[in-house]
Amino acid sequence: MNPWVVWWCAWGLAFLAAEGAALLNERDDDTLSEQFWRAFKVYDQRPTKLVIAGRVILGLFGVWLTIHMTFGTMTLSHPLPW
Repeated sequence: MNPWVVWWCAWGLAFLAAEGAALLNERDDDTLSEQFWRAFKVYDQRPTKLVIAGRVILGLFGVWLTIHMTFGTMTLSHPLPW
């Protein structure tokens, strides 16, 4: 068996355990999305230019990750989808 499969499965299970525990309790600011919202100051009424730049970078990363995971491209070995 490929050891990377074991590592990624262990990581996924650890994430599910942490997120599940966070979802099942009554506290705020403990889920992954709440951590991102706090880090990127989603609820700030007047975000700074640095906060806006961080949000743009996060958005671009999300677009890349979606294309990368869906189509298996945009890597060093397969840089372009065509």
